[in-house]
Amino acid sequence: MSEETLISTFTRLRKRLLHMATSYLHSSYDADDVLQDAFCRLWPRADSLDTPQVAEAMAVTTVRNLSIDKWRRRTTREEAEFDAERDTRLSESPVEEMERQERYEQLKLLIEKELSPVQQQILHLREYEELEMAEIAERVGMTQENVRVNLSRARKRIREAYQERRNIYEG
Repeated sequence: MSEETLISTFTRLRKRLLHMATSYLHSSYDADDVLQDAFCRLWPRADSLDTPQVAEAMAVTTVRNLSIDKWRRRTTREEAEFDAERDTRLSESPVEEMERQERYEQLKLLIEKELSPVQQQILHLREYEELEMAEIAERVGMTQENVRVNLSRARKRIREAYQERRNIYEG
């Protein structure tokens, strides 16, 4: 009975769900993919969808969340497109390379001097090892919220300290 409820609800709401997904993604092709994915995700849960209202709520929520996820992945990928100009440049001049290395060393010293060992570890795991917040939280034994707060404070402190140093040298 509940599989029939899911099928009838999806059939009845198809145009509405497609319109909602298209409004997020601006692509009917991607919206179709989201609807198919949503149905596939809800199918194993069909037994728990007793009423059409529950099935409708789950369908709308699932399509909305999948649309947002797909949109975020797409925008992240677009931002990460390679810089053709940067990639075609020859190497940096020795002076530019030396300046970059000097800035790197300054930042490294600031991190060691200004941040607590926990903040240093969180910053390293996020920026260099590119771990997700959940993985970092597990490694350092904190909640994800505490990791976010520590990371935010660490970044803010480094920005402030770096700016203070630049003001001293330029002033």
